[in-house]
Amino acid sequence: MTTAWGAPVLARFPEDPRDRLRAWDASDEYLLGHLDREEVPLDGTVVVVGDRWGALVTALAAYRPMQITDSWLGQEATRANLARAGVEPGTVPLLTTQDPPPGRIDVLLVRVPKSLALLEDQLLRLAPAVHAGTVVVGTGMVKEIHTSTLNLFERIIGPTRTSLAERKARLILCTPDPALVRPATSWPYSYRLPDGIGTVSGRTVVNHAGVFCADRLDIGTRFFLRHLPQPPSDRPGLRVVDLGCGNGVVGTAVALADPRAEVLFVDESFQAVASAQATYRANDVPGHAEFRVGDGLTGVPDSSVDLVLNNPPFHSHQATSDAGAWRMFTGARRALRPGGELWVVGNRHLGYHVKLRRLFGNSEVVASDRKFVVLKAVKR
Repeated sequence: MTTAWGAPVLARFPEDPRDRLRAWDASDEYLLGHLDREEVPLDGTVVVVGDRWGALVTALAAYRPMQITDSWLGQEATRANLARAGVEPGTVPLLTTQDPPPGRIDVLLVRVPKSLALLEDQLLRLAPAVHAGTVVVGTGMVKEIHTSTLNLFERIIGPTRTSLAERKARLILCTPDPALVRPATSWPYSYRLPDGIGTVSGRTVVNHAGVFCADRLDIGTRFFLRHLPQPPSDRPGLRVVDLGCGNGVVGTAVALADPRAEVLFVDESFQAVASAQATYRANDVPGHAEFRVGDGLTGVPDSSVDLVLNNPPFHSHQATSDAGAWRMFTGARRALRPGGELWVVGNRHLGYHVKLRRLFGNSEVVASDRKFVVLKAVKR
């Protein structure tokens, strides 16, 4: 990526030479070009929110910007890209959306996320640190910036306008208004689960902003909850993984059904794992649970798990991709004990049964309807 501050070589994480998706896009280049053309002073506290793969903070590393992200994968990509650019570790502070925000912000750069709720939550958390002289610039592709996006900046930060589009990217230019009366955040958000979905029927679920279907139970998870495996009476204390746990409702259902089970909740989203912890605690679940932010089952020992439950994502930000699902499936096969099972729910058209047969040599349909299918693969 060519910028006024150099041409860093960037990659996504984990790196895959077959992956044709870049670690930056036109909106990153548009924002960096704007900072250069407008000679925006960068000698104060620079905060970059939602920097997807570290392109922005890597380009601006000389100014020691602070990155705030919800993505563990994005944070790891940033570390690798900074190291590739020769930046000393610790030069760029890497914060998560769960960390306390900085006390003062002089330049706020926002890469608009897919989730409007996450954008709202982050703007509300950061607004107290913004002052009248703060430069606030958002960026995104045209298809990512809507009237509702602009309204959030206007309502939380101050008067907002947009730039002309360049290469299908657009900037959001916002002037802070210190006198603005901001609404209180509505996150985290809790609600009661519906009946008819097994052990979690009528239970409480807690969602932090940005978690998939944070204000309701999505229909895929609802279908999965109705068809989860029953705990075996002859094998106490199964080691179970809720892989890509989201708000943790699936793993919580397992723990409620079998208090002897040891459940590992794992997701690459810091918001998701915080939600899973909150859901688990809100329901006073007996037994043992572990919560981990990371890349699937990386770090889980080989042949150490009895059951993996998975509702894999099929998007990487705005791009449709099965790379995440493939990593989850291969990680599950490695981590499962012989005889261990991977249960997957997904849209019928995604064809996960083909991938499972390639990896496991078998795939069984547990349940299906017109939209979803629950599949089981056994490690031989």
